[in-house]
Amino acid sequence: MTIRATKFTPEVLLSASRRSPGVPNYDASQILYKVQTYSFEDHKWKREIRLLHASTNESVLVTDTDGASEPNWIGEKTILVLVPGEKGVTDITIGQVDDFEATKYVACTVDAAASTLKLRSIGSDSFAVAFVASAKPDGSLFNEAKAPKPHTTGRLYKSLFVRHWDTWSTPNRNAVWYGTLEKPPGGDKYQLSEISNILKWSSLESPITPFGGADNFDISVKGIAFVTKDHKSNAATHTKQNLWLALRTGDSGFVVGQPKQVDIKSFQGATSNPTFSPDGRQLAFTSMRKDGYESDKNELIVIQDVENLDVQIVHGSLKPEAIWDRSPQSIAWSPDGMYLYLTAEDRGRVRLFSTRSWGHTAWGPPRKLAIDGSVSDVQVLPDGRVFFSSSSLVDNSAYYLIGGSITNDAPKLISSNTKSGSAIGLSRNQVSQIWFDGAQTKNLHAWVVKPSDFDPKKKYPLAYLIHGGPQGAWDDSWSTRWNPAVFAEQGYVVVTPNPTGSTGYGQALTDAIQDQWGGLPYQDLVKGFEYIEENLEYVDTERAVALGASYGGYMANWIQGQPLGRKFKALVTHDGVFSLTNQLSTDELYFPEHEFEGKFWDKDSDWETWSPSKYTGNWATPHLIIHSELDYRLAMSEGLAAFNVLQERGVESQFLTFPDENHWILKPENSLLWHAVVLNWINEHVGLPRYGTEGSAAELLREANMER
Repeated sequence: MTIRATKFTPEVLLSASRRSPGVPNYDASQILYKVQTYSFEDHKWKREIRLLHASTNESVLVTDTDGASEPNWIGEKTILVLVPGEKGVTDITIGQVDDFEATKYVACTVDAAASTLKLRSIGSDSFAVAFVASAKPDGSLFNEAKAPKPHTTGRLYKSLFVRHWDTWSTPNRNAVWYGTLEKPPGGDKYQLSEISNILKWSSLESPITPFGGADNFDISVKGIAFVTKDHKSNAATHTKQNLWLALRTGDSGFVVGQPKQVDIKSFQGATSNPTFSPDGRQLAFTSMRKDGYESDKNELIVIQDVENLDVQIVHGSLKPEAIWDRSPQSIAWSPDGMYLYLTAEDRGRVRLFSTRSWGHTAWGPPRKLAIDGSVSDVQVLPDGRVFFSSSSLVDNSAYYLIGGSITNDAPKLISSNTKSGSAIGLSRNQVSQIWFDGAQTKNLHAWVVKPSDFDPKKKYPLAYLIHGGPQGAWDDSWSTRWNPAVFAEQGYVVVTPNPTGSTGYGQALTDAIQDQWGGLPYQDLVKGFEYIEENLEYVDTERAVALGASYGGYMANWIQGQPLGRKFKALVTHDGVFSLTNQLSTDELYFPEHEFEGKFWDKDSDWETWSPSKYTGNWATPHLIIHSELDYRLAMSEGLAAFNVLQERGVESQFLTFPDENHWILKPENSLLWHAVVLNWINEHVGLPRYGTEGSAAELLREANMER
């Protein structure tokens, strides 16, 4: 559990313990969390559930059963954990937190892989339980380990999706299952009642794949709320999602009636984050107005009474300059139902906000907690204090506690996994920010990350990192995939600009990228580069490299064909677009149809203007292309086409691919190889030492070399 490193390297990044958001007990004196650590010596993960004592910062093991997950408190000393069993089943396991292995017992065995468990007290020693497990077309549990093996590998489709993210579609689907966990009369052990599928009556799915999870459903003493894709729309060409409510019937056990759809006028886009108030009477959620636009503004909506669906749009407006021009990402209630705690991107961070109810007519303007880092999870304690988990550019996990009035109290740091970065050789002093004028927008933002041994009298090469999305942002948060500090510790000054299209700076900036992919954002990046040339004296822009993934990879390809491309010594494209017309092969077709203003064959659509493939005659800068086979968002042919052009033109280039990775590189050994290849590529073009000349990285480089 102890992290110690004097130099931050990819090995340190990937082998440092990864800690989940904390799950506090009633007063946050004890905090449950999951932690996983990868060993490059043993080539395997070590996964544990642990207990942190807040007063001493002592961490003790609860269980190291592989795959144990979803720790939940069901008493002052009693916890519930999901434990995978043999042949694909899941044991809902209960025990005492201080001696879990000796006291544990199985309250129920679910005949499938279960996850994303939620609990709500509905009486003395009685809990409503809901979790996610896969269902067959008939609504019964699907257990992949027990499913009969097909005799053909063929797949026949008659509708979309054919494949999604990294998976081929099957008839099975996610479902929310629910039941009652309680002690029988005279018994001392909990038992789970027969479970039911809230979606058995339909072909709908919740949570929505591939990324839906706990933010797609909630439970309370009053019932269950969940979201699904709109059953009348093509899921590949529409983002519309519907909210459903299933109210509890009777007071004995947790049984709900037939779900009913909640129709919110004027909101035709995605819906998420259904969150009941503690008494179950109110329900808050977020929704978007536009169908087909996944980055539309998330608006906060409150149902004041789930019995009569009294709906109130909070801080709402049809105009971008609404009272609060931010998109909430998560919701939590105060115990009395008078405050909502929200997280939202805000100027390069994910902030914690609070808004107070002014009765049935309005909510007060959101007020924010201004601290470094980005909040990832919020838990409100029974006494009204707020426990939250966060990370930053130099710290991979921190737990804080603050009073319910978040703007009047200073947050108390309970625990930092890396001692605020010092345990891995990083410091907050390495991080600063700049603001520069873009093509149309004044005061665009960028983070600057310097080496830990930075000397202002020296000159450092520039690593210009371009984010994906394109509706996304570089935030003050941790990443194991694109971590600016990894590049800084190689000897770069890293600049991460947030150009047109970025999120967290107002909806107008986000929306402005539509049909401007290679226009305004590219001009902003040119302006940012010029600002660095003129104002950051410690940056040697004659030794600059640019790197990007997804839309950032598209932009690296676009830059290659434009004048800015000649400013860089080397480029890196990870899973980027080569030809925009080829986006007809993507999974979520609504995305290019929104970005380029129509379907490919519509006369007013524009799928070609900003295509990097049109400018291949200008490609001349050394270029590393990375693309993996399970990337169904951007097919691997995009990477192959770019590499083919570079090779045909005689441009120095390399191609790295992984047959078992998707749009992201997630497996530690693959990620270490990715870092070794990328760092060697850019380092050799700016005159920095090679990386990975020994140890695990060197071995992986030897294994991956396909040259004959």
